[in-house]
Amino acid sequence: MATTIPSSCLQDIYRAAEAKEHADSTSETPGNGVVKLHVGDPYFDPPEEVAEAFTDAVRRGETKYSGVEGLPALREALVEKLHTDNGLDTEVSRVLVSPGSCQGLAALLQSLAAPGAEILLPELHWPVHLQQSLLAGLRPVFYPLGPDFLPDPEALAAAAGPRTRILLLNSPANPTGAVMDAALTRTLLDLARANGWQVISDEAYEHYVFDGEHLSVASLERNVPVAERIVHSTFSFSKSVAMTGYRLGYVAAATEEAADALKVVQEASIIGTSTPAQYAGIAAIRSRAGIAELNRKRVRANRDAVLPQLVEEGLLSRLPAGGWYALADIGRTGMDAETFATRLLDATGVAVVAGNGFAWHPRLDGTGSIESSRYAPWARHLIRIAFCVEPEALDRGVRLFLDFVRDHAVE
Repeated sequence: MATTIPSSCLQDIYRAAEAKEHADSTSETPGNGVVKLHVGDPYFDPPEEVAEAFTDAVRRGETKYSGVEGLPALREALVEKLHTDNGLDTEVSRVLVSPGSCQGLAALLQSLAAPGAEILLPELHWPVHLQQSLLAGLRPVFYPLGPDFLPDPEALAAAAGPRTRILLLNSPANPTGAVMDAALTRTLLDLARANGWQVISDEAYEHYVFDGEHLSVASLERNVPVAERIVHSTFSFSKSVAMTGYRLGYVAAATEEAADALKVVQEASIIGTSTPAQYAGIAAIRSRAGIAELNRKRVRANRDAVLPQLVEEGLLSRLPAGGWYALADIGRTGMDAETFATRLLDATGVAVVAGNGFAWHPRLDGTGSIESSRYAPWARHLIRIAFCVEPEALDRGVRLFLDFVRDHAVE
């Protein structure tokens, strides 16, 4: 199966940007470097206490295995955070630590998968969600998005079928920045419950809502008996406290049964998460309130200072409501997204992601192998721009991006 799944558009441009940067650095006439608007890596760092906790753990010799579930002290801190910040009614037994929310998502999908089961993914999706679903043996079905890239409940219900088992939700969303409000969230949860689906809520960007408020889907199940709950939530230390390289995340499973299945998958795939990184996570949880709000303000300042140019130019319909990314439409150039991204990088050193890669829709045969695939035609002119980067780099990159669009506009 894995041999039939291509690398994502994210990895393609990442490698191209690295090659460009290396070529420039070794050239007799070096360029100005690569402006990295293609990767969600923030320009700010974790609080100092995080690094201190990590190094202190190493010096104390806290470098042995931890349990499959994670350090008890970190899980206890996460339960308090989930209760206070997210409104979740959970217990330590249902919270598992993972080496990044990405691995937590992969393990969760494997633990919920069943032969022939389908997963509902948004038609514009983070490519890793699709890769993880395929590797878990799930069959993806893509639900349409309505205005502002938000799920359309009626269209979503129509896309489902008798084999649908899982609904994946991502708010704030990557790559669109869409934020679901309380009414839509409740409607989708009610729809899932009525149809017997499990829900996976990817909340990596929970602290980056600029218009509206973030609502954790699982908070709507507080009055539901634990054994009857259906929402499994994943969270990350990478975004809120900028711990991208530490690789630390966590999963709040809906039920004890789901948590037990998740433990088996984690035992079989990771044994346990880095112990020093978990001690860093404890320090991050303690300092999260101030640092998460500061980081949200930093990214919002970037959005408000630079992205209005894209709106004025007609490349964005509006500013993204949350997250770290904006989806621009470069249709006026006549180029498809992949061609545009390649030429932009070569000509200006600005790296962006071809947005058609967020709308890759494979078709599976009876065995679950990919027999054909296509990109949704309506995504062929979309470009994802990361605005979590250093402010001066963002300003320079967007100006070069706009100049390139203007220079290549066709009548």
